[in-house]
Order: sequence, then C-alpha cells, then structure tokens
Amino acid sequence: MNSTQVLDTKGLSCPMPIVKTKKAMDTLNSGDILEILATDKGAVNDLAAWSKSSGHELLDHKEEDGVFKFWIKKG
Repeated sequence: MNSTQVLDTKGLSCPMPIVKTKKAMDTLNSGDILEILATDKGAVNDLAAWSKSSGHELLDHKEEDGVFKFWIKKG
C-alpha cells in the first residue's frame, strides 16, 4: 500500500505510539496515508480505537516478524 509518510514507533510502549501518530497525522493533508510501525501489542487496539474516535480510517494492519504495521488514512 502506498503511504504518504512512514512513522517508526518500534520499541516504544503505550501511549507513545499514539502520541507520535497524532503528531504525524497533524502534519498530513486530508486523504494522506500514514504507515505506522510498532512493536507494542497494545498498539493494535489503541490505534484502531484512536483512528475511529479521531475521524480517520484504519485501512489495514498486519504483523510481520513481530512488527505491527498500520495504514491510517487522514479524515
């Protein structure tokens, strides 16, 4: 999936992946896609809930070799 920006939050634990995601999303335009890389298992639920409550769309997420990848489209 093509992303506008990639945010690496590997090694960070809650709530830092959400904090950094919010800051990165603030710099993007509506419709842009942010790819987030995380190793915190809590990020799966946290990013899904945050996306929904913030008016953004979680397009997809998957896990590869212990790294969670998320694609969020800015609302």
